[in-house]
Amino acid sequence: MNIKPIKTEADYEATLIRIAELMDAKLNTPEGDELDVLTTLVEHYETKHHSISAPNPIEAIRFRMEQYGLQDKDLIPYLGRSGRVSEVLNYKRKLTLPMIRKLHKGLNIPTESLVQDYELKQA
Repeated sequence: MNIKPIKTEADYEATLIRIAELMDAKLNTPEGDELDVLTTLVEHYETKHHSISAPNPIEAIRFRMEQYGLQDKDLIPYLGRSGRVSEVLNYKRKLTLPMIRKLHKGLNIPTESLVQDYELKQA
């Protein structure tokens, strides 16, 4: 086992190839230990170099709507009357804490996505 830090994108790609070769390795074997160490290195590298920021709350809502095949009117139970749904989805009004709670509970949208700050559009 010759393990070294992942410093470049080429190192990263090579490590991913090696991980793919080791995917069937048994636990508590030299190959299994190598797989464990390499995945830890890849996770660290990805966190540092390939991090993905959370979507803003409206993008998260729209994504969930697309997943569930929802239309704007389907958000009335979570956001209020249709005019308010439109205001929220068009960045004219921010989400309130009760809206966030309802969206999280009813549509399983992660709270951390819903509480992100975002800019409203100027009228």
